Amino acid sequence: MVALLGFLTIATFLILIMTKRLSVIVALVLVPLVFGLFSGFGAELGPMMLEGIQKVAPTGIMVGFAVLYFGLMMDAGLFDPIISRIIRIVKGDPLKIVIGTAIVTMIVALDGDGASTFMITISAFLPIYKRLGMNPLVLSGVVALGAGVMNIAPWGGPTARAMSILEADATQLFNPVLPAMFVGIVWVFLSSYWLGKKERERLGIIDLVINKEVLMETSSTVEGKRPNLFWFNSLLTILLLVALVMAWLPMPVLFIVAFVIALLVNYPNFGEQQKILTNHGSNVVLVSSMIFAAGIFTGILTGTKMIDEMAISLVSIIPDQISGLLPLLVAVTSMPLSFVFTPDAYYFGVLPILAETAVNFGIDPIEIGRAAILGQMTTGFPLSPLTASTFILVGMTGVNLGEHQKFIFKWAFGTTIVMTIMALMTGAISITI
Repeated sequence: MVALLGFLTIATFLILIMTKRLSVIVALVLVPLVFGLFSGFGAELGPMMLEGIQKVAPTGIMVGFAVLYFGLMMDAGLFDPIISRIIRIVKGDPLKIVIGTAIVTMIVALDGDGASTFMITISAFLPIYKRLGMNPLVLSGVVALGAGVMNIAPWGGPTARAMSILEADATQLFNPVLPAMFVGIVWVFLSSYWLGKKERERLGIIDLVINKEVLMETSSTVEGKRPNLFWFNSLLTILLLVALVMAWLPMPVLFIVAFVIALLVNYPNFGEQQKILTNHGSNVVLVSSMIFAAGIFTGILTGTKMIDEMAISLVSIIPDQISGLLPLLVAVTSMPLSFVFTPDAYYFGVLPILAETAVNFGIDPIEIGRAAILGQMTTGFPLSPLTASTFILVGMTGVNLGEHQKFIFKWAFGTTIVMTIMALMTGAISITI
């Protein structure tokens, strides 16, 4: 009976958010609450929800301050000289232009916002692509590859969701995937090289002068830039990234301290500080509130034992012969499933059941989370019709969504495959036969 209620809870949640009857935050709270009351737990739901919120609090704090930190660095112009230099170097060589597109995309994608990544990168490169007569599908495709692999970062949506659901921190879930992510980045460069070489063979190298107007399109506004603090901001960001990987301090603490230092040094004026907080506050509230709502969702499903019973029922129907392949199966299917499930539906609805099923087979549930982020709304999100930013990507480049998907799917799926192979080699995920 408990398992049935659990499946009904998940199904109701998926239906409501995929048909857009309720917002994700509302569905995350109300659906398990209603089914929890129907299950007869009543007064016990309060402590369950509070426990769930407490467990995801570090993730919510980390993601919120990561958005603030990288948003501030974008405002301060930390990446502008790098982007401008890359655009100057590529000039009229289609091969260099495509590789430069990949580099700029992955730099800009550090802020974890797909929409802003697409707008900044495409605004910078679209005039060059048009002037040389390059295929706009190459632009949309390479931007999709770069943004997809960078979306695995722990402050990106999929990984943040996985951490909140599995009650894990970045050192457990993300750090072991770093080698796989690095291989994914290499694959993006190799893919970009191949696509750029084809464009060079088709068009040749054209004498192109990159004027000041094109360079200015790499930045939305000059106001608020801090070019005189470039080296300070660079060193602070490098130190932060090293500290994150080495886990010198808990990740939420690192981002809070780094953001406060960056805010004080770059914008010492009270009014300027308030403006930075206001400009990025909406993104922080959107992401953090979703994570805390997810805490209620998992708190109720865990406290009522719904997840446990659902997993037990699934274990009974999965053949023992393939049980040891579960992490691999999750990894390989993760990218294509981005076309079927929204990130909320997959990570809040599907992942908890898969993780608990893994436990019953003696598999570390964290491995299931690592497998999921190798493709589900990471490499898959810039192709999925279920994400709004995809339409920004195809709209700004002027390509058809179907043509974009057909053109870049094999390369995006290839990113997931090479990352999966590296994850298996490094032990981030494992299989038993």
